[in-house]
Amino acid sequence: MTADNTVFAIGITEAGQKLRLIEIPRREVGPNDIKIDIQYCGVCHSDLHHVRQEWGKTAMPAVPGHEVAGYVSAVGANVTAFKVGDAAGVGCFLDSCRSCDECKEDLIQYCDNGPVGTYGSKTTDPEGTTCGGYSQTIVVDAAYALHMPSNLDLAASAPLLCAGITVWSPMKHYGVKAGDHVAVLGLGGLGHMAVKFAVAMGAKVTVLSRSHGKTAEALKLGASSVLITSDSAAFAAARRSFNFIIDTVSAEHDLNMFCSLLKTNGALILVGASPEALKLTPFALIPKRIKIGGSLVGGIKETQEMLDFCGKHNVVSDIELVSVNQTEKAWERMIKGDVKFRFVLDIAGTLNKDAVVEA
Repeated sequence: MTADNTVFAIGITEAGQKLRLIEIPRREVGPNDIKIDIQYCGVCHSDLHHVRQEWGKTAMPAVPGHEVAGYVSAVGANVTAFKVGDAAGVGCFLDSCRSCDECKEDLIQYCDNGPVGTYGSKTTDPEGTTCGGYSQTIVVDAAYALHMPSNLDLAASAPLLCAGITVWSPMKHYGVKAGDHVAVLGLGGLGHMAVKFAVAMGAKVTVLSRSHGKTAEALKLGASSVLITSDSAAFAAARRSFNFIIDTVSAEHDLNMFCSLLKTNGALILVGASPEALKLTPFALIPKRIKIGGSLVGGIKETQEMLDFCGKHNVVSDIELVSVNQTEKAWERMIKGDVKFRFVLDIAGTLNKDAVVEA
């Protein structure tokens, strides 16, 4: 490994550490690879869970980040889809088995043998475990890279690669279309993207919120109304109002009450991952033939379709750009919901040998 293949990253090398400046090796660019000089990386709750080992033991070194946006700086001999200078991105996956039914159907997120995550997966690369976008560069098979829309702000496009595709995929799968009435439960990183997508698709959008505190934000994003779920009279009046509910809440809540808001043949789509069991009785579904389902991000083909849609309709995330020095503080603010609506790290501008992550 030459010095040119060692890059600076923000991560940890031992369990229990706070984020810090480390160095990691990157593999040589192979014939099917591209190298991306990372400009920006979005911050996802999964990053925190991974580094703090809240989802189990984490392999070291641990370098998170799967909302990666930058510019191609090298291409392998067999690569024709990208050229040096192209804006490119990497989402949640770097590879998959490519042979199972799911992979053959461009559903690599459901790979039967397990997709290779952008961070935390075993690899034959020099680092031994995949290291994500909190780093200066990344080398990826071109088949798992994405073309970022050239007309959009690159920093604000980065969260599309996780937050965006997480809500786009089920909205397309379940058939959200122009004229539908879509309710969005939870107005955070996922919820604000669901609002933007539904509006761009031509749907009418209502945000479901416990209080009036997010009304102005919801309307600014394009929602036509806000239903205060703690207002029993307003909630009762909204029975059978919606074709779809996009549920982004990642805490325990009663699904039965929200099913009452759906029309016949409506769908409740779960994209928030509550650690607690959710309440649901069969008779919340049976009388109106309601569907309930979940969804996990999206494959490469679908993610590229989403990015192309975003380029056509000028859809990006609302972000707060922060220095890598502020990553731990951004994580703590993210836990508190103190961000509108997604943090993005300024990798190219602030990740260097002098970077110090503030506790």
